[in-house]
Amino acid sequence: MPAKKVELQEIASRLEKPGFWSDQETAQKIIRRLKYVKGLVEPVGQMQEQLQELVLLNELAEEEDNEPTRQEVAELSEELEEGLRRLELRSMLAEPHDQCSAFLSLHAGAGGTESCDWAEMMMRMYLRWAESEGYQTEVIERLPGEEAGIRNATLHVKGEWAFGYLKSEVGVHRLVRISPFDSGGRRHTSFAAVDVAPELEDDLEVDLNENDIEMEFVKSSGPGGQHVNKTSSAVRLRHVPTGITVFCQNERSQHKNRALALKILEAKLYEHERRKQEAQIEQLYDDKGEIAWGSQIRSYVLQPYQMVKDLRTELKKGDAMSVLDGDLMPFMQAYLRFRLEQKTGAADG
Repeated sequence: MPAKKVELQEIASRLEKPGFWSDQETAQKIIRRLKYVKGLVEPVGQMQEQLQELVLLNELAEEEDNEPTRQEVAELSEELEEGLRRLELRSMLAEPHDQCSAFLSLHAGAGGTESCDWAEMMMRMYLRWAESEGYQTEVIERLPGEEAGIRNATLHVKGEWAFGYLKSEVGVHRLVRISPFDSGGRRHTSFAAVDVAPELEDDLEVDLNENDIEMEFVKSSGPGGQHVNKTSSAVRLRHVPTGITVFCQNERSQHKNRALALKILEAKLYEHERRKQEAQIEQLYDDKGEIAWGSQIRSYVLQPYQMVKDLRTELKKGDAMSVLDGDLMPFMQAYLRFRLEQKTGAADG
């Protein structure tokens, strides 16, 4: 962390130099790096102060032989330990745009009604995770299934580091359970896919040719009032070269939905190109394959036993219901460590 303090000082000195803003692109990159380094250095300083206060409080507890004070020391120690774990996790978020908000998309896969229901369970899981972590969320798109659940949904998760955490969820998720839709009470396997893109800063431009975009205005579905449902305010965009599609229906006007849809499309295109350049990720948009067997990253088993297992990190958790209730941080942390080890190994090799 001393190295980060030195970097912070170096960035501060660069900001003071004449002509810093003459090169807008370079200046914005430096500002983004400044935000990232501050996000590491400032919490460390706060924790150092908390540790000093904890030491003093512990000494007071020993001198006075005061049990309530000892209990307070124990509670504060646990809080500090949890803070250190989170800081360790955040230190792994060093890739471009990890600090950004995120757009998370869900798609029901093979399995019909079962998978639509599973996709809706997953949407609830991510909403609960976001709530527990203090993020604001907005449902940009929600396409209901024919009988139950959802076919597709897009969530806007707003807050720092949302993309850094949620990128660990990209891929196919598999559910095994006794079907509530099967009168015979048989076990079913369902699939749903997750994709995540960062909410890009306004200064970051993406080469988006309007001739490559197919645009369609349609009527919104679901709740939203008479105006939303009776007018063609929803917008569907399709980027022809990549096949990436965005649908936005949460705003009341075509203009607002179009602007938001374009923003999401830009984010997805940026992430698409970034992934293509990473040798260790096999072009998740182009080669994701069928949302079914063989392409899953995580398995959720509710019957005949409970177990959630991440197939990349081998992390297992027996309390599947707590995971479905939003307890995803252990899996996110394990994935970030896994990616860090991959990168470190590749660099050493």
